[in-house]
Amino acid sequence: MSGPVEVRDFLLQHESKDSSLNFGNGSVPTQRNGESSRVTDEQVRRAQLAVAFGSRDVEDCRELLDMLGLVPGEDGVPPVRR
Repeated sequence: MSGPVEVRDFLLQHESKDSSLNFGNGSVPTQRNGESSRVTDEQVRRAQLAVAFGSRDVEDCRELLDMLGLVPGEDGVPPVRR
């Protein structure tokens, strides 16, 4: 893989067909209702796609995901979800 398009395509291949992941839809996220301040799986997926979209290459993407705590650990849970 050599560019952000390839990284994004790779991540999208592993996503389910979810229309809520449309970046160009202009929708605004709703405010949290105070139940929990934890990051959801959906938010992690969106963040991963946003990072992939803005990355220069695979190594850049990997480094950014790691810095943001979006890479799953040994237990399969990204640090941002703990």
